[in-house]
Formats: sequence, structure tokens, C-alpha cells
Amino acid sequence: MIIEDEELICNELAKLLENNNYEAIILKDFKNALNEILELAPDLILLDINIPFINGEALLQNLRKESNIPVIMVTSINSETDEALSISYGADDYITKPYNPNILLLRIGAVLKRTKTNYNTNTNELTYKKLKFDSQKGIIKRDDMEIELTKNEMIIFSYLLNHQNRIVTRDELMTILWDNSEYVNENALTVNISRLRNKLKEIGYENAIDTRKGMGYILS
Repeated sequence: MIIEDEELICNELAKLLENNNYEAIILKDFKNALNEILELAPDLILLDINIPFINGEALLQNLRKESNIPVIMVTSINSETDEALSISYGADDYITKPYNPNILLLRIGAVLKRTKTNYNTNTNELTYKKLKFDSQKGIIKRDDMEIELTKNEMIIFSYLLNHQNRIVTRDELMTILWDNSEYVNENALTVNISRLRNKLKEIGYENAIDTRKGMGYILS
């Protein structure tokens, strides 16, 4: 599904997708965007940030309360803050215009392969090995064990989950947590990471978050 208010871009995207054996649907009713998405249940969404009636990031947040349908943000906003926010809100990827069509197709293929459209429109749960993470309740659970996360721990774990295949830098995490303006010093992040590690240890995942010295963290 293409969610974009510029008709020319919509048509170009649709043609590109159809020429590469995808079925493309263009969203027309921006006022009822969330209902349209849930009703049509596409395998993947290409979502612009600047759309009528509702900001694309807000739409993504609302969607994540109902569904884990894969979403790639396709936007002209080349901002690290917007990219970090989009990913923390649950976007699976972020690509800026003007984009290389072949790169976009590779990103689409990678997201579909990774997710295998294995989402449930009635659950907010993400999984990490045998652990389940309910992003709406802020709870991690394994079998009959359940632990509540703080808001910051939730944001960190969600971001790491959405980037399991790469190292996440400290700057990225500090941006999504405090927008680089409200934190007192970098020790605040270290404390939050340490608390999250302890909670993961309690539930059986002692070495889940690996520190890469001078680089950041990765969910192993």
C-alpha cells in the first residue's frame, strides 16, 4: 500500500512495483487512513511523513496499537531525528527522496523477507527468541515470568529489536530518549542500559545486549 499525497509519486511508485511483480494499492481516503489499512491488510506499507489530516509518524503510532504490518517510511524529510522517531515508533525501514528505485526495491524485498508478513493485526507483541515484548503494556515475558519495563527501557529495547542486524550507536539512543537536549550526561544512558540488562537477565537473557566498545550496542 502506498500512502503518499503527491499523485505523480504515487503513480511512479505503483508502476515500479507492478513492473516488479508486486500488487500496488494507493490510499485515497486520508481521513480514514487507519481503517483503510486495517480493512485491506496489505503485506507492506510505503508511508510518507507529510500527508493530509494526520502526520505519517502519528499514523504509524496509531497503526502499531492495532497491527505489526511492515512499514517503510518514504519521505523527503532527511532528518536523523525523524528517522530515529520513525524507527522508535515501529517503522521497519526509512528511505529518503529522491531514492534510487533499485535500492527501494531491495529494501522492500529485505523487509518482506525479514518479516515474512508474519504479523497479527490483533496483537502488539514482538518476539526476541523465546521472549515476548508487549510494547503497549511495556512488559517482557517468557513462559510464566513477566517483568515490567520503564518508559526508557521500553524505548531502548524496542529500538534494539527493530535493529537486530546492526550496531545501534549511543547517539541514536540518546536522540530517541531525550532528543539530545534534556539528559544531564551520558551516564544516564548507561544506567538505563544496565537496568534493562538486569531485567533481561532476570527472565533468562543475561547476554542479550552486547556492548561494542567505541561503537554502541547490538541485540545478540
